Amino acid sequence: MDVPRGAGIARKLFAFSGPGYLVAVGYMDPGNWATAIAGGSAFGYTLLSVVMLANLMAIVLQALSVRLGIATGRDLAQACRDHYSPTTAFALWLLAELAICATDLAEVIGTAIALNLLFGIPLLTGVVLTVADVFLILLLQSRGFRYMEALIISLIVVIGGCFGYEILLSAPDWAAVAAGFVPSPRIVTDPAMLYVAIGILGATVMPHNLYLHSSIVQTRRFDENPEGRCEAARYATIDSTIALMFALLINASILIVAAATFHTSGNTEIAEIQDAHRMLAPLLGATAASTIFAIALLASGQNSAVTGTLAGQIVMEGFLRIRLPAWLRRMITRLLAIIPAVVVTALYGEAGTAKLLVLSQVVLSMQLPFAVVPLVILASDRAKMGDLVSPRWLTLLASAMAAAIIALNLKLIFDFLSFQP
Repeated sequence: MDVPRGAGIARKLFAFSGPGYLVAVGYMDPGNWATAIAGGSAFGYTLLSVVMLANLMAIVLQALSVRLGIATGRDLAQACRDHYSPTTAFALWLLAELAICATDLAEVIGTAIALNLLFGIPLLTGVVLTVADVFLILLLQSRGFRYMEALIISLIVVIGGCFGYEILLSAPDWAAVAAGFVPSPRIVTDPAMLYVAIGILGATVMPHNLYLHSSIVQTRRFDENPEGRCEAARYATIDSTIALMFALLINASILIVAAATFHTSGNTEIAEIQDAHRMLAPLLGATAASTIFAIALLASGQNSAVTGTLAGQIVMEGFLRIRLPAWLRRMITRLLAIIPAVVVTALYGEAGTAKLLVLSQVVLSMQLPFAVVPLVILASDRAKMGDLVSPRWLTLLASAMAAAIIALNLKLIFDFLSFQP
């Protein structure tokens, strides 16, 4: 898409708007729902601080991803292939594919649950039916990138409107909401809370989004000179920051609704999305509450399916230089996600799918350092980045975030090996 030369700020910002919203949908997928509902029902508003901090991390890391894509003309996968040895690049590819499969698993389960809640389709049947979204994505790609962006933004508006309505009905304690945005030491010392907190982190800062953003930001045609690249990076960063603030509002809204509706009424073990759906209407006194909740979930699952496919193509082509037809790539990824979803759904039903959703987000958090650390290293390399090299303060901030993610993951592993509850 051409960026108009000599245009005003508003027109240029409009031209650059879009990629940030494709990235933002990864921050409000069904995995976010599972962790936010579990966190809100069990711990009230306490984990709002984790939602906020994770979103601030996302804003910083996506800004680095934008700079890398615009400065080098390479996405993160291609840049890693160029920078690292073939063995290291292959290992990074495997880890990125694992993250994409975990993401797709959350989308499969979330969409199947939404179909069950809205139309009564059995969970197992719904899981199998999610293969059909391959054709939706192929249709979108054939129409052009701007059409895809328009659909994504429309679905984000639907999700936001649904949860705005839910918040009005749930009437949360706004003083307690404000207090929830202040970090509590208990988050680190309580293993159960830490597990959900890391799930929220993994559901919010998505590894595949770093690969995705560094690629799709290049869909804009700007002046290929230092001034043009700096301007492009500035507008693209504004686009992603605004989009991610919408994601913060939606993720915080899910947790707030869960805390105000379930935790305050003594229902502190609501971890399944289906249970949340069943109890919203009687607790809030509005029959539409449950239906609107399910509509938002379906929109969330379809949104995430689109961006997950794009990220999968970018990762495979970037690391391996293998270009598969879009339908084949999507089918492979979806089948890899469907297999564990079918097994768990058949054996354990609703409870199993809820646990699998939260586990998929913890897996994402474990994979996150393997995307963040290379991104920080590459973005701070002046030989590659030129004038868009990451400033020292930004490199230090991103490094501190990477260290925090690694430390939290190690703490979770230590707690697991110590057999703490």
